[in-house]
Amino acid sequence: MTVSILIFLPVIAALAVLFFKNETAKHAALFFSVVELAIAGIFLANFVPDASTQFAVDVPWIVKLGIYFSAGIDGISMIMVLLTTVLVPLIILTTYKHQYKNANAFYALILFMQAGMLVVFTALDGFLFYVGWEAALIPIYFICSLWGGENRIRITIKFFIYTFAGSLFMLLGIIYMYMQSPGQNYSITEFYASSQLTTGHSGLVFWAFFLAFAIKMPLFPFHTWQPDTYTEAPSAGTMMLSGIMLKMGIYGAIRWLIPIAPAGFLTWQTVIIIMAVISIVYGSIIAFTQTDGKRLVAYSSIAHVGLIAAGIFVWNVQGVQGAMIQMLSHGINVVGMFFIWDIISTRLGTRNINQLGGIAKVAPHFSIAFLIIVLGTVALPLTNGFIGEFLLLNSVYQYSIWVAAVAGLTIIFGAVYMLRMYKNVMQGTTNELTATFTDIHGSEKLVLGIICVLIIGLGIYPQPILHISSAAVENLVHSVRFPVKF
Repeated sequence: MTVSILIFLPVIAALAVLFFKNETAKHAALFFSVVELAIAGIFLANFVPDASTQFAVDVPWIVKLGIYFSAGIDGISMIMVLLTTVLVPLIILTTYKHQYKNANAFYALILFMQAGMLVVFTALDGFLFYVGWEAALIPIYFICSLWGGENRIRITIKFFIYTFAGSLFMLLGIIYMYMQSPGQNYSITEFYASSQLTTGHSGLVFWAFFLAFAIKMPLFPFHTWQPDTYTEAPSAGTMMLSGIMLKMGIYGAIRWLIPIAPAGFLTWQTVIIIMAVISIVYGSIIAFTQTDGKRLVAYSSIAHVGLIAAGIFVWNVQGVQGAMIQMLSHGINVVGMFFIWDIISTRLGTRNINQLGGIAKVAPHFSIAFLIIVLGTVALPLTNGFIGEFLLLNSVYQYSIWVAAVAGLTIIFGAVYMLRMYKNVMQGTTNELTATFTDIHGSEKLVLGIICVLIIGLGIYPQPILHISSAAVENLVHSVRFPVKF
């Protein structure tokens, strides 16, 4: 069995879902996403956690141009496959209380987007990587523009221009690396072999890829599309963007950017780390000022991703390993947090924190789930957010104690604005609005229950996840050939 089944099943499922209507489309999408998760589980059960690429497929596609359909899974890819296949069924479950016009198209787009992201996370061919990158962008554009909020068209166009422009720069970088490859093809191994470019050319390749990845993460100052898009997108779209899609940029930096442009990376490393630290501080400070719960979570995501980026661009084993587990943890936590606000806004018709209060008194199960997700988000020990942030800060400390001190502010700031948000929403006395709030039930309780179990389970025992990626991370980090400094 090869990775091609993971890639093509969501495409086939998306086409099948188009033939169903309303509730049937919803159930069919959930069924196919669970089947995809089961297949990922089979791959995981047969996965050997070494540095090798497994379940590979490598067939000619456009031979004259040196393009192959080449994909496979190593320890780094496996974490991303698990992230994608676990979160998509949960995201579909979060929509069970909603009714969407043209529901078959809505769920088909989610499944097609899943296929595109899985291509990105498993591609071993630069052209295929680019195809998956663009294939994941198209569905989310339609999801946001057709089912988003009042300002969806303007915001979605801004989002599309940002991401598409970044993608074009990356395409130029891919074509340039193809021209440098000894075998004149797009294989990632050929790109790695061609990585010893002059500093100037390597710098240009670095920025060509980095712009695409920095926009997708996003990093300051390429972040301005994110809060508006997260706010205006339908909740499921926001979860797909924040939980999985932004990880494409982080993954791209690990798998493609640094290994193929090491000289450019060394030249610009300090600048990028400073950008990452600014993202941490900026995202946290702006989060303090937000009264819209969804926007608060959006800005907090910028801060968390800033720390992940800082750990990556230090480029040591602890940083990359921390980024791997933190991508998984952040995806789980941010989906849970956006679902919390989806429940609140659906029941009460508002996301204004100042209008809420006392919900814990009328919804105890909801309050417990909310608190667990908040604690995971602020990286309390024995929750899933802790081990990743610990490894990331450890790696940044090895680079600079002063950078680590500033980067560590994400934990302090995050605890303050997240716990303050929880206090204002859940504690105190109920008012005329919140007194009518009903506790979670059905699919809501199932989704939040699974998320809470993952938060606590990964926090208490993260070793299985670390074990999956450990060998692949060490091999990749140590295999990058940096030019000798004189």
